[in-house]
Amino acid sequence: MVDDRAGIAAGNRAVHSSQRGRLRLPAEIDDPLSQALGAAIGRARRRGAPTLASLTVPLAAQTDPSAVAICSRRQGEPWFLFEQPERGRMALAALGQAAVLEASGPRRFADLARAWRELAAGGVSRAHGTADGAGPLALGGFAFADSGSQAPAWIGFPAASLLVPEIAIVRRQGAVRLTVSALLAPDDTVEHVLARLQARLQELGEREIPMLDPDPVGRFIVSSAMPPEHYEAAVARAKELIGNGAIEKIVLAREVQVHAPRPYDPAAVFGVLREAFSGCFVLCVGRGDATLVAASPELLVRREGQRLSTLALAGSTRRSADPAVDDHLGEQLLRSPGYREEHAIVARRIERTLRPYAVWVAAAREPTLAKIANIQHLATPIRAQLAAPIDVIELAGLMHPTPAVGGEPSAPALQLIPALEGLDRGWYAGPVGWSDATGDGELCVALRCALLRGNVARCYAGNGIVADSDPATELAETEIKLAALLPLLSG
Repeated sequence: MVDDRAGIAAGNRAVHSSQRGRLRLPAEIDDPLSQALGAAIGRARRRGAPTLASLTVPLAAQTDPSAVAICSRRQGEPWFLFEQPERGRMALAALGQAAVLEASGPRRFADLARAWRELAAGGVSRAHGTADGAGPLALGGFAFADSGSQAPAWIGFPAASLLVPEIAIVRRQGAVRLTVSALLAPDDTVEHVLARLQARLQELGEREIPMLDPDPVGRFIVSSAMPPEHYEAAVARAKELIGNGAIEKIVLAREVQVHAPRPYDPAAVFGVLREAFSGCFVLCVGRGDATLVAASPELLVRREGQRLSTLALAGSTRRSADPAVDDHLGEQLLRSPGYREEHAIVARRIERTLRPYAVWVAAAREPTLAKIANIQHLATPIRAQLAAPIDVIELAGLMHPTPAVGGEPSAPALQLIPALEGLDRGWYAGPVGWSDATGDGELCVALRCALLRGNVARCYAGNGIVADSDPATELAETEIKLAALLPLLSG
């Protein structure tokens, strides 16, 4: 188990190299790329509207998608890393933007799903040297609230935002593929766009991810955005509302800020997280001069054809380096009536949400323990067979927010959360992930996350509050959750 900064940093074995190896691309891809661009321009002229073109090619199996993106990103361009190392070394890395899709308000999920569906359906997608995994991707995330991300700290992370990257590299089931995409206007020329894409491909290289400095020099200042007493008072007020029958459960979060002596390197933080939290969704979303990093244990939704997977995750306790103590803590969690009820609220809502759209919904009868580096949770995997095709983005809209990050009933809880917390969650506790052109994809919930901008890191953690919650205990549990990132960011 890793529970301090030195231990986590020791897990990052990457050595920074000043030498960048050029990424080896398949030979003779210019012709198929030129053909895809030409077909897209022709379609754009017939339709009188921009048309997406993409070409997918295979890469060497040993290629590290995230290392390529980190090595090759241009200053200020959007970048996206999304990995779950323990799930077959799944990895997705992306650079730049061929197209941008944004929305806000109550219909933001449906609006973006429709916009992406129309863009993909009208596009031209080709493959060279591979038939599997071809086609463009849309990737990004959503604020927790329909009109969230209004605070200055969240500039660049709108309420709903998907990008079709210029370069996407995906590793699944041992195979690695690169997709290059462009949005063609009716007055574009093949020669001009081809030259631009060729230049971008020539810039792609690969080197090992930089190492986090294990002994930084300078003073780090850590402070809560609101005093800890504010959080305890919010929990006490929530208990009163639950006791009065206004709500059954509500999740309350807090923000802790770290001011570092020098700007953060999000790539180095990402490298440590994917080593220390290999069972989680480890992600990095760069927009402008800010980057969201996270190691989230919670899958919101995964769609593979008509199959849907999700995870009810609620109720948590700490880990221990002593195996006997660790097992005892887990057993206490499994037997706790309060935590079991908090977890059951989440599982019941997810099943109730999915039933109208599914042939069947199946969930384990009893929760199990999901153990990650510094915390263990009650977890119940839930699967479903869809009765009709629904895009993964639309499914995310149906399910978000689950009671694991919102409350029950949802509507009154969502009205109370901002007033009790006193913060703009931004993308914290919102869905982050990707969709392909068929509507398959996956989104996790942005938990155990930090927003890095310059030398300031904003870390977030929340707890589910139920009738028997104790304010001091809930505050202490947020400290356990914050320990996933604070040791890395606070020296």
